Amino acid sequence: MKKLTLVFISLILSFSISANDKFTPDQLIVKAKAFVSAKNARQQPNTTTKEIDHFISLFSDQFIDEHVEYKFTYTDKAKLRADIVAKLKDEVINSNIEIIEIMTGANVVFIKMNETGKVKPAHLNKTIEYNKTNIVSIEYDEAGLIKHLRRHHG
Repeated sequence: MKKLTLVFISLILSFSISANDKFTPDQLIVKAKAFVSAKNARQQPNTTTKEIDHFISLFSDQFIDEHVEYKFTYTDKAKLRADIVAKLKDEVINSNIEIIEIMTGANVVFIKMNETGKVKPAHLNKTIEYNKTNIVSIEYDEAGLIKHLRRHHG
């Protein structure tokens, strides 16, 4: 009888948890690809504030953008936008993001991606090339906007 009760409680909990999963795995994959596309578009040789504004529009008004390795966090869209717009002064020779793997959970997606590029920052006299694998986790709110982005830099 105790086992039957335990199974019944487990079923109720699993149904209530899945009822809170607003987005299907397929929807989360679409959202992940849209995020990577917007992130990629905001760091190209011809990027304008239009691409930056689109990227910022993916975030909820109450969001956290956490750079885990650097212990740095954004919570203000205006500050995030200003810092990204400031990078328009950099000379981007090329930049590309390739998705390696996507995993989904309850309103969360994990993206493993390879980021490559060649950039000459405005404040330096040299060009920097990079090729690294990064992982991000993105939690979505009920409206499908990013409420918590964790960047795990490679």
